[in-house]
Amino acid sequence: MGENSTPGAALCDPAYIREILGRNGFRFSRAYGQNFLTDPHIPEAIAEQAGLGPSHGVLEVGPGLGALTWALARRAGRVAAVEVDNTLLPVLAETLAGLDNVTVVPGDILKTDLAALVEAHFPGLTPVVCANLPYNITAPALSRLLESGLFESLTVMLQREVAQRLLARPGTPAYGAFTVYVGTKAGAEILFDVPPHCFTPRPKVTSSVVKLTARPYPLRAPALFSRVVRAAFGQRRKTLLNALTAAFPVPKQALAAALADCGIPPLARGETLDIATFDALSARLGAL
Repeated sequence: MGENSTPGAALCDPAYIREILGRNGFRFSRAYGQNFLTDPHIPEAIAEQAGLGPSHGVLEVGPGLGALTWALARRAGRVAAVEVDNTLLPVLAETLAGLDNVTVVPGDILKTDLAALVEAHFPGLTPVVCANLPYNITAPALSRLLESGLFESLTVMLQREVAQRLLARPGTPAYGAFTVYVGTKAGAEILFDVPPHCFTPRPKVTSSVVKLTARPYPLRAPALFSRVVRAAFGQRRKTLLNALTAAFPVPKQALAAALADCGIPPLARGETLDIATFDALSARLGAL
């Protein structure tokens, strides 16, 4: 590590990465979607724009070598870093040595008891998420973290294509069921992009850092809302009326009347509806 480098910055140095991984016999795993940052400015920017302070407890998913972990630990009250790859645990024991407000938690974020983790590691703190999410689990991980309702915000790195889906407008190709789902849980903003050359190994796509701020939408009929959205986007080429007819055991005339009552044109497709309209339609269908 260079004399003038912080430990976190050194963890982005390609030569140091090769040295410590080689010494520990580590091999990159496609199954875990591993790409480590080589630009020390990125972890600092993520932690800074997450707006962290001593009152925050940060859940990090997939700490890699710990470059982002260092940036988080300097700002937050506590950090719990969940790592699924056991071969990285001895590496992290070395790279995070001396950080007394960081705990590495072996495990799979898709199976971790999030409520128990928050209770154990963040007593008296405001829980947030800050992570370079592995690309292969982006959607299920985001869904699980948002569904838990435990976190004030999620500042995460995603594929740019996924980030654009989160902010897509109704009627655009990127707008889909996942856009609507996330929109019922949080407001989203793209903070900045991260090009492939900032990683090793280099991914084939550009990444984006996104901040999701918890903002639950007060759905009137949550279960019906989910059914309507699934039907609407399950067959995008169909009109919404035909998609609903295939999904709901209700006379077509009644469905057409429900659409009309909500101000939805008879030939509209589901991809043109915003969350408020989906909510209104779901509530109207509940009355059938």
